Amino acid sequence: MSKVTWKPGTFLYPIPAVMVSCGTMEKSNIITVAWTGIINTNPAMVYISVRPTRYSYNIIKEQGEFVINLTTKDLAYATDWCGVKTGAQVDKFKEMKLTKEKGQYVKCPLIKESPVSVECKVKEIKELGSHNMIIAEVLAIDADENYIDEKGAFDITKCDLIAYSNGNYCLLGKKVGKFGYSVKKRKKSKKK
Repeated sequence: MSKVTWKPGTFLYPIPAVMVSCGTMEKSNIITVAWTGIINTNPAMVYISVRPTRYSYNIIKEQGEFVINLTTKDLAYATDWCGVKTGAQVDKFKEMKLTKEKGQYVKCPLIKESPVSVECKVKEIKELGSHNMIIAEVLAIDADENYIDEKGAFDITKCDLIAYSNGNYCLLGKKVGKFGYSVKKRKKSKKK
C-alpha cells in the first residue's frame, strides 16, 4: 500500500456534526458545526470554529454562551438544513419542527430532540483566518434519559449518532472496543 500526498487541507475525518443553538428562548438560532471538539478535562472545555460572517457568530460573541447539541440519524435532515440556511432569514426551530428546551445555566435553548446537549460559556475567541475558534467552558451536560444504561452511563449505541466525513453524514455507533481493553488482564478461569 502506498500513500498519495495532497496539499494541506482539512482532511481529518470523521468529525462530529452538531447543531449549535444560540440566542434566547424568544429569539434563537441554530448553526450546524462540524469543527468542534474537546480541549480540556479540568475544567471541562470544548471549542467550536465558526466563520465570523455567519449569522450565529455575533450572537454567540455578544451573548457569551451557546449549546452544542449532538445529532442523530433522525436529525440528519435538520442538521444539514440548519447548515445551509441562514437564521437571518428563517426560524430554524420552527421550520425544522424542533423543540426548544430550557437549559440549567444558559439563556439559549437546548434542542429537545438531541440525545445530548452541552451548555457552554465562552471563555476566549481566537481569530485564526477563515474561522474563529470559540473556546468555552462546559457548564452542564443534559442527556436524554432514554439513552442512559442500567449503570447510569450514556450508551452511544442506542441513539444513532452521526458524524461528518468528506461531505457526507455517516452513522456511528458500532462498538469495536472499550478504553483500556488492549491492556486489560484477562481473568483466569477457575479449575474444579
